[in-house]
Amino acid sequence: RRKLRTDVAAAFPTLSTEQLTEFIPNKEELNVIKIHTHKGEAITVYTNSKNPVLFEIEKTLYPTVYTLWAYPDLLPAFSTWPPVLQKLAGGADLMLPGVAVPSSGFPQVERGTLCAVTLLGNRAPVAVGIANMSTTEMLAAGMKGKGFAILHTYMDHLWELGDKSPPPTLAPSVADPAEKESAEDEEEQEEPVSNCTADPSQHVDIADLSLKEQDSCARLMDKEELNENRAPERAENDSAEVQQEAEDSRTPQEQMDELFNQCFFHALKCKVKKSDLPLLTSTFLRSHMFSCCPAGQQLDIKKSSYKKFSKFLQCMQHQKILQVKELNKGVESIVEVDWKHPDIKAFTVPEGFSSATAAQESKNEDREQSYHAPEIIPLYGVSAKMIPLFQESGHRKGSILSSSEVRNIVINYVKANELVDETNKNFVKVNAILCDCLLDKSEQDEITNLKWDDLLSRCLERLQPLHQVTFFGQEPIVRKGNIEPINITVAQRSSNKKVTIIKNLELYGLDPQCVASILQQRVQASATITPVPGTKDRVQVQIQGNQIHHLAKMLLEEYQLPRKYIQGLEKAPKLGRKK
Repeated sequence: RRKLRTDVAAAFPTLSTEQLTEFIPNKEELNVIKIHTHKGEAITVYTNSKNPVLFEIEKTLYPTVYTLWAYPDLLPAFSTWPPVLQKLAGGADLMLPGVAVPSSGFPQVERGTLCAVTLLGNRAPVAVGIANMSTTEMLAAGMKGKGFAILHTYMDHLWELGDKSPPPTLAPSVADPAEKESAEDEEEQEEPVSNCTADPSQHVDIADLSLKEQDSCARLMDKEELNENRAPERAENDSAEVQQEAEDSRTPQEQMDELFNQCFFHALKCKVKKSDLPLLTSTFLRSHMFSCCPAGQQLDIKKSSYKKFSKFLQCMQHQKILQVKELNKGVESIVEVDWKHPDIKAFTVPEGFSSATAAQESKNEDREQSYHAPEIIPLYGVSAKMIPLFQESGHRKGSILSSSEVRNIVINYVKANELVDETNKNFVKVNAILCDCLLDKSEQDEITNLKWDDLLSRCLERLQPLHQVTFFGQEPIVRKGNIEPINITVAQRSSNKKVTIIKNLELYGLDPQCVASILQQRVQASATITPVPGTKDRVQVQIQGNQIHHLAKMLLEEYQLPRKYIQGLEKAPKLGRKK
C-alpha cells in the first residue's frame, strides 16, 4: 500500500496528502486483479470498495471513471457532445471534430498527456485517453484528425467490474463566459414571455398591452417555437457531421480493423453454413472473408492492429461469437459459431455489395455448371499377334472392340472349340492358338489350363489399348493408348513455399485458364498458366500453396469426374454424402 501510494503521488502530484490517504486507505479492503484484454494485453486493476480505482499498463497508472468522479480535477478535461459517448464506448477514439471548443480555450497539454473526456454541461468525466497532439498542434491542424487514444470509458468492461453506477452531475466549477452570457440572455427573454402567459396571481389581458408589446411578445413566442422544432434536427445534423468527419480522419490501421470486422460478419452471415463446420481458419479467411471484401479494397492482416489472423479470431472468441480449436497439431479450425449472437444478427450487408456479389457468383456458377464431364470408354484394338484368336469372328488387325465385345468373342471361341474343362468348368483348356496368343514362351510347356478370369485378363492385356472420349454435344473421339489422368502434384519451392501443379486438364475438356481463374478467386492465391516441359501444345496450371483439398472438391463434387481419372488426391479427404 505504501509503494502504491508513492506511485500514485508521483503519477498525480495534484493530490494532497489527505486525498492520497482517502484514495489508498490504510485499513479498508484493497484488492489487486490481473486481467487480459481482447488483444491479449496483461492489465493490473486495483479495486477499492469493490470499485476499480486504478489500472496499470506497462508500469503506468491510469485512473478509472470511478476515481475521476471523486476527483474530477485530477486530469485536464476536454468536452464532447453526448451522441459521441456511444461511439467511444463502442471502442472508437475521440477525433478532434468531436471535441467541443470552449470560449475560454482548451487546457494546455502536450502530446502523450493523460486527459479526461467529459460531456457538455457535466464536469464528471466519462472517458480516459492519451492526447495524440499538443493543444497547439490541435488548433494548428484545424481541429481535424485523431485527438485522443481512448483507453477506458464509462459503460465498458472495466466499468462493469464496479457497482455500475452512472456518472454524477457535476456543475462546472467556473462558468464559461459564453454560457454565462447565454444564461443571462435567457433570463432576460423569460421576462416578456412571462408577461405574455397567464399568471393566476397577476392576470394581464392581452388587450391591455400596447401594440409594440404585443408584436414583441408574438415574435418571441414564434422564435422559441421555431427553435424548439429545429433543435432535434440541428442536433442530428451536428452529430452526423461530427461522425462523418471522425470517420474521414481514421488512421489506415483503424480502417483495416473495421474492414476485417465487416468481412468477418458478412462471411458468417452469408457464406458459412453449419454443415461447413469444422472449418479451417485459413480456409475461412481465403475462401469466405476475401470474397466479402468490397471492390477496390483488399484485406491485409499486417496492416491491422491484430497483425495475426489468429489474434483477430481470439478477439472474436472472447466475445463468444465463435469457438476455435486446434483439431490437428498446429492447425486451428472453427468448430462452433453462435448464429444467434446479437452482432451477427445486427449486421447488414453493405448496399450494392449483395447484388454485385450475387451477379459475380451467378456468372461463376454458370461457367462452372456449363461443364459436363466427358464419357470415357476403354477400347481395344486387335494386334497382329491376336489375329488368330479373332479372325474366326470376322475381325482383323486394327479392329476396335469394347471390353464386353472382347469377352463375348473369347467365350464363343472357347465354346465353339469345346475347350471348357469337363472335370472343372471354371477352367479352360489351352489349345495351340490360345497358347500362341496368351502365353509367354516360358509358360507354354507348363500351363495347360487357365481360369476364365485369367483367360480374359490376359486377352485384354495383349490387345492394343485405346479409349473413346465423348464430350457433351460432340461426336465421340477415339484415341490411342490409355487416357492420362489429371495429374496433381505439390512441389516445394524456395523459402519453403509450396506450389500446386495441375496437368492434363485439356484431355477432359477443361479449360486450364478457366480452372486457374476459379481457383484464384476461391483461395485468393496467385495462379499462372505455363507450358508443360517437353510438349508443344500442352499447358499446366500452377497455383501457390497446397490446394489439393480445393481441387478435390472442384473435380470430384462439382465437375463429377471419377476419382480413378485424377492422380494425386491420395491425401485429399474422401468426399461424398454425409451420413
